[in-house]
This record gives sequence, C-alpha cells and structure tokens, in this order.
Amino acid sequence: MRLNRFFQNIQRDLILFLFLLLLLCFYRGYFIWQMSDYMTTVEASEIGKAMWTGLRLSSKSAGALTIPAFAFCTLPCLILPKLATEKLRLWWGGLVSFFLAILFQARFPYYRAFHSTFDLHCLMGWNDDRNAVFWTLVEEYGLIWRLLLAVLLTAVCWKILQYALNKLHVLSLPQFTSFVQQILVATVMLVAIAAFAVFVRFGGSFTYADGVSWLSAGVTNDEFLNECILDDIQALYRVREFAENMRAGKIDGVDASRIREFARSINGYNGESEELRPYLEWEAQGAILPRPRHIFIIIGESWAQWPMLEKYENLHVADGIKGLMAEPNSYSTRSFLPNGEGTAIGIVGIITGLSAVNMDAQYQPRSYDAPYITSMAPQLERLGYQVDFWYGGISSWDNMNRFTLAQGFHHFYGYPDYKAPRQNAWGTKDSYIFDALFRHLSEEPPTVHVIMTVTNHPPYDLDLEKEGFDFAKTRDAIAALDNIEDVEDLTTEMGHYWYMDKVVSDFVHKTMEEYPDSLFILTGDHAARTSPGTRPTVFEHQSVPFVLYGQGVQPQLLSPHAVGGHTSITATLIELIAPKGFHYYSLAESMTRNPQGAFSSSTWITDNTIGSLTGNRVETIPGGSAEDPQKARGKVDEILTKIRTLSWWLMEKGTSFE
Repeated sequence: MRLNRFFQNIQRDLILFLFLLLLLCFYRGYFIWQMSDYMTTVEASEIGKAMWTGLRLSSKSAGALTIPAFAFCTLPCLILPKLATEKLRLWWGGLVSFFLAILFQARFPYYRAFHSTFDLHCLMGWNDDRNAVFWTLVEEYGLIWRLLLAVLLTAVCWKILQYALNKLHVLSLPQFTSFVQQILVATVMLVAIAAFAVFVRFGGSFTYADGVSWLSAGVTNDEFLNECILDDIQALYRVREFAENMRAGKIDGVDASRIREFARSINGYNGESEELRPYLEWEAQGAILPRPRHIFIIIGESWAQWPMLEKYENLHVADGIKGLMAEPNSYSTRSFLPNGEGTAIGIVGIITGLSAVNMDAQYQPRSYDAPYITSMAPQLERLGYQVDFWYGGISSWDNMNRFTLAQGFHHFYGYPDYKAPRQNAWGTKDSYIFDALFRHLSEEPPTVHVIMTVTNHPPYDLDLEKEGFDFAKTRDAIAALDNIEDVEDLTTEMGHYWYMDKVVSDFVHKTMEEYPDSLFILTGDHAARTSPGTRPTVFEHQSVPFVLYGQGVQPQLLSPHAVGGHTSITATLIELIAPKGFHYYSLAESMTRNPQGAFSSSTWITDNTIGSLTGNRVETIPGGSAEDPQKARGKVDEILTKIRTLSWWLMEKGTSFE
C-alpha cells in the first residue's frame, strides 16, 4: 500500500510539474506576442529557438517549484500512507500560480522601463524610497489593476490544476507479494526519480555542458528574445546570483590580484608605496577658465541625450539645453555616459569618482569613516569652495543625505528643508528647487552646488497644460516616429522632460544675469527608462549630455568629441579652474587630457563609437566617424578593469594595499 500510494503521489507531482512548466511557457509566448514591437526583424525559427530553449530552462524552474510538493505531500505518505495530502498539493500549486501571475504582470512595465527582465535594478529598488516606489507603482504602472488581474489568472490556474489533479487518471502498481519484487520496484522508482531530477536540474540534459542555464540561455540573434528565454523565476535567480557575487567580491571587471599593477598605470607614478594615494594623485596643468564664484553641477532626472538629436528636433522638448549648447559661452560633447542605469549610481559616481561595481557605496560602512580620496567635496573645498547638495525629494532618500555629508559636503537640502510643496511621492517640482537655490546664492561664499532634479520621473502627474506644454503638437510629432508603442504615454513623458529642460535652462540664464562669474555643468543621472520607441539604439538608450556653460567657456574649450563619464567630472572641473601645481586624486582621467574611452555599468564609449559591454552591439555615435569596432572596444578595455578594480578596492579595503 505504501509503495502504491507513493507511486500515485509521484504521478500527481508530475502533473503539477507539467502544469507549472506549461504555464511558464504560456506566459513566455504571450509576452513575446504582446511585446513583439521590441523585437527586431527575425525569422520564425529564431522565435522557435527561443521557445524551445525557454522550455528547457523553465523545466529547472518548474522542478524547483515542485520540490515542496514532493517533500510535504509525497514523502510523508511513505510513513503515513493514509495521510491526505491532495488538498495541500493543490493549495501549493495555487500559491505558486499567484506568485507567477504577479511576476508575469510585473514583467511588462519592468521591461518597458529597463528593456530587461528582472535584473540589478531590483536590488537598487530595494534600497530606494519604498513608499515612493509603492505609489509610483500604483499611479504609473497600474499596481491595483495588475494585482486584480493576477488574482483572476490565479483563479483560472486553480481550476485547471484542480481538474488535472482530480480528474486525470493515475496508474496503480500491481500487487507484489514478494519482498524482492517490492525492493526491485522501489529501486527502479528511486533511480527514475534521481534521473528525472538530474535531467531537470541541468535544463533538459544529464550534464552541465549540454544543459541550459541563465548564463547560456542567450541563443538567438535578438536581445529581446534572449531576455524572454529567462522565465521570471530564472530572472530572479539571476538577481540572486548578482547579489551573492557582489557580497563575495566576484564582480565583472574586478581583479583584485592585479591591484598594484593597475594602481601604477593610473598616472605613471613609478615610486613604491603601500598606499594608493600617490598612484591616484594628479597635478593640475593650470586653470583654463577664470575662477567662478558659483559652480552648478545639475543632474537632470532621466536627462537622456536622444531628444537633442536632429532626428527628434520636431519634438521641441530639448530646446532649452540645445539653446544653451548653441551659445558662444558653451561647450558640449556627445561622447558621454552616466555611471550606470540608476539615479543613486549616477550621484555616487559624481560625488565619489568611483566606478559602478555593483556595490551601493551609500550603504558601505567605509563610506562613513571618511571621504574617499577621490571624492569631490574635500578636493573642491581645498580650492576654497563650500559644497552643497540640493535634492527635490526627501533628505533621507536612499541614505543620500548621510552619505553626501559623510563624503565632505557642507549641507544637504531636501524639499522639506526649503519648505517647498510636495508634488508627489518623490518630492517637489523642479522649479521650487531652483527658486530656493537662487534665493540662497546672495548670502553664500564661493560655492559648488550639486542639484538633482525629480520631476522627470514617474508618476508623470504634472499639470503640463498649466506649465505651457503643447501636448497636441508633440503628440503629432511622436506619432510620426517609428516603433512607438504608446503615443500618449511617450508624449506625457516627453512633456515632463520638456518641463525639466525649460526649468533648468531658465535657471541658467537667470543666474548668469545675476552672477555672470558662474560655471554650469549639465548632465543626466541616466538615460534608461525613457526611449524613443521599442527599439532604441545603444546611444539613445544609454547616453546623457555633458554641457559646460558660463564664464570663459568656448565651443573649442575641449576636443569636439571629448570622452567622459560621471566619474571624470571632478577631475575635469579641477583641471578647468585649479592653479598649476594643485594636487588632486582621481581614477578617471580629466576630459581636458583627451581620454580614449569611458564606460558605465553596461555600456562603453569612445570619441566615435558606443557599444554594450555584453553582447556584440556596436554603433557609431550620431555625428561620429566610423572606426574599427574591435579597436574602439580595445581602448575601453585598457581602462575598464583597472578603474573598476581600484573602485572596488577603495570601497572594500581603503587606501592601503594590505
């Protein structure tokens, strides 16, 4: 009786396994169909390859989700054969179905925002302002109706699984009177279960080499399809692996065993030291610009560079910054990248000069012992400046107030500090930030102000008509573009981009009239989240602007295609204004010294070329000249590993080689 009951329960577990496997495959197929605009022109065979590879990969997920049913419904019956566990198996299947339905619903807005299934952005969101994230999900991404739809999907799954478990016939074992026969049958069942477990564990194979994992699942020529191969369970497993690797120091591009070699290659220091300081020390070549009274480093939320391209000039949402770029006291380059794909990563890169290495510096204990030697504030303070941070949200967001103050900033101002009204869960309108800052200037000594805007961020709830945005005109211009998934949504997003652009450019002009001895650096925290259609170029999806504007600036101030990123801003600023002989610390080379390349957490760039760090996507920058892709990538490879390794070392070990 025990053996027969065990045999029948194994079959019910197999039914649950097949149900979950088919459910994951159904969700994958529906997602591909519904989001097909994100797919490049591919042959049907590529879709078939994605579905087949996905089925094999999802067998791992379905197997893992079936293990609790085997452990708590099947195995106990070997000891207590009369134990009723059928309802428990059904309830477990229903709970898993609800979990998968929630993930399935979340996948759509997540992919639209990040062009990826669940990835490192999940880790960033966990440390973000969770209250603001929650209300953004409610107001912008339909959390309520998506939850209701997940409940409906779960109810359908429950009925199907209930029918399958109760109505599908399960076989019974014949009566074995011989003990030897029973042992033989039990052994065969045990071997079959073990073989099935191995086959599922390796994704449809008995060996790792022939199996499928999330690491080897990208088998098609389309990035969208490759992401679809990962079901939501495998995508979350990928996030877990990322987190584990980060904690263990196993980070792509970090090679701690070569730390001394990398240190020596930064600025050519040939001495011997047990400290990193002399290896990261630079000597300023002499001021290029008159000493500014006020310096403003404006980080625009989601300030992507693509609306500034000629291709999108009919949108007229970037006229403010384009107008500044066209003035005689301005310099700009397109060869510029953020530190990563999140706001905190961008801010941290600018503040500390440290490259993104999948470690949240604002949560590292070492960040609160003393400023990193490459940090902005202490170095600018030595030049006689007070350094303040202005933010449109609350001061405690992502630990940023404590972090900036620990890194040497003199003050941190969130919107409650300057008594601005609240616009939404993320904070106040951009105009209130700059109004408060402008009122502050008359009483200030020479200052550096780092400003982070917030309005160009979901939920997009600004009254655009009241602000003067021509919604209809922009909507018509967007409708004329290719591969636009939702014209109304993109128009709303572009309206908030337009508002930010207008507020910033108005502030720049107003401040220059009152304080003509000012210097402005304009950039964005990241570009990812708002793209022109479903198939943006790498440049459109990743690049942010870099504009210098103010006293003494000229269009020929730097090379026309000077390469840089967030981590090179401090070094560039110091080289522009510091006297000859001033010593400073930096990992990245100043843009005044014409570095060969730059990189972010996902992308690399040279003066003419941009590409993804993983995969083989390489493009010529708009307005750039074609160059050999391998040669261009080689320029970046020379600096990527050493800068990432040194960034990780400073966060993890400090300045000592020991």
